[in-house]
Amino acid sequence: MALLGTAAMLLWYDIIPDQVAEHDDWHTRQHFPERVGIPGFIRAQRWVSSSPGARYFVVYEVVAIDVLSSAPYLERLNHPTAWTSRVMPAFRGMVRGFCRLDARYGSVLGTTALTLRYSAATGRGDRLRDWLHADLLPDLMQRKGFTSAFMLRSEREPEMTAEQRIRGRDASVDRVLLVTGYRPELMTNLAEKELGASSLEANGASSGTIAGIYQLACIAGAPS
Repeated sequence: MALLGTAAMLLWYDIIPDQVAEHDDWHTRQHFPERVGIPGFIRAQRWVSSSPGARYFVVYEVVAIDVLSSAPYLERLNHPTAWTSRVMPAFRGMVRGFCRLDARYGSVLGTTALTLRYSAATGRGDRLRDWLHADLLPDLMQRKGFTSAFMLRSEREPEMTAEQRIRGRDASVDRVLLVTGYRPELMTNLAEKELGASSLEANGASSGTIAGIYQLACIAGAPS
């Protein structure tokens, strides 16, 4: 299945340019194996953008939302390794959400992703969900080049931990839409047209939606 589990921790952030290589090495060799070794963590994904906006989009798929407030996870957050403590000050603009999976479409994870961070306008949440859930996303899954889509909603605010104190307080999310496929130009077109600001607002979203297009860099699964 393209997105595993019933919940996910989603992160968007930048890294100081001269620390990008160090971050990628740390993230691949230590951080991902550490995270997927925590009970309830299923898989970790790192996506990278070359466009304006947050450079990184990271997904940690978990069995259930409670995993993200579990004692084993908080133990790691409050006792960072020496390498983690060196890398964390290079983080900039961290956005972090503990989200439950509301709906999924398709069964294949594509190599290009469009992420949308958005909120519903007052009194229009049902209209927005119906448009995405019943109209747009099922139609997308019938088009060549698209492979999967996921609607997620923030379930709780992450608590302050030692790691967060090193890098600075994280911003939060409300609702998230993730669409994946294998033709990058389709994601660009989707972000500009059907999932552009004017279309979203016409169908019930509030202003201020943030879009990003990312390429899959690496995936780590939990040890068997």
